[in-house]
Amino acid sequence: MKKRIIVITAVALLIVVALFVLAERANAPTRDAIDETEQASSERAEQPEQQPEELGFDVNKHSIDEPGSPWWIVNRERPLPDGYVPPDLTVPSVRLRLDSSAEQMQFSQQATPAVEAMFAAAQDDGIELVFGSGYRSESLQRQFYESYVERDGQEAADRYSARPGTSEHQTGLAVDVTSPSLTCHLEICFEDTPQGEWVAENAHEYGFIIRYLDDKEHITGFQYEPWHLRYVGEELATELYESNQTMEEFFDVVAYYPPVLAVARLGGCACCC
Repeated sequence: MKKRIIVITAVALLIVVALFVLAERANAPTRDAIDETEQASSERAEQPEQQPEELGFDVNKHSIDEPGSPWWIVNRERPLPDGYVPPDLTVPSVRLRLDSSAEQMQFSQQATPAVEAMFAAAQDDGIELVFGSGYRSESLQRQFYESYVERDGQEAADRYSARPGTSEHQTGLAVDVTSPSLTCHLEICFEDTPQGEWVAENAHEYGFIIRYLDDKEHITGFQYEPWHLRYVGEELATELYESNQTMEEFFDVVAYYPPVLAVARLGGCACCC
């Protein structure tokens, strides 16, 4: 009887052990599964960490300091290199105020397709734009500035004319636009002409901004000039147009100018930066 009990007990233990072993084998991963898991882990380790896609405006796309850059900021505090001449000057195929041989009828080649497209678009809308003044050498700017100082005094001249070596026109990226009749040519009343209204609403679509905005004289140092357009490219032009900011504000390089400069507009100066 005792033997039978011992045998039964042993058999029962063997059955329990066998069931345990089978259960462990059923739950254990196969060699192939282990290999696949290890391979996947290795591949993940080799792949560089994915960075989330950056959204918004890239303020580092172009330099604000490099001569020739479409975002190059030039003002009294940020002069051009001595005697700077753009290396890519050309004469755009648009209606010109002066003969094509005149220095001021030149423009930077990188911005020429944009100015031609803008003039063509205005023409399609029944607006005739005229290329009033583009590139100006440092020596020509000196002639203009000194004549304004002699006529109006330096304090007044500094409100509407850049000192030699600090004019945006010398970059080849700025253009003064006007009308065939020269109505309000280089005067603030240009904003009320069909040409002035058109560029105010549409210039940004072609990469141009009104560089010297109304009520921003304490920032830019110059009075409102609705005729003075600066090429910066469509992306930045749209940002500045929609935010009503100057380049100085947008890139946080605001230069301080005494508030006395912004007391009143000079209504009909017939002059420009």
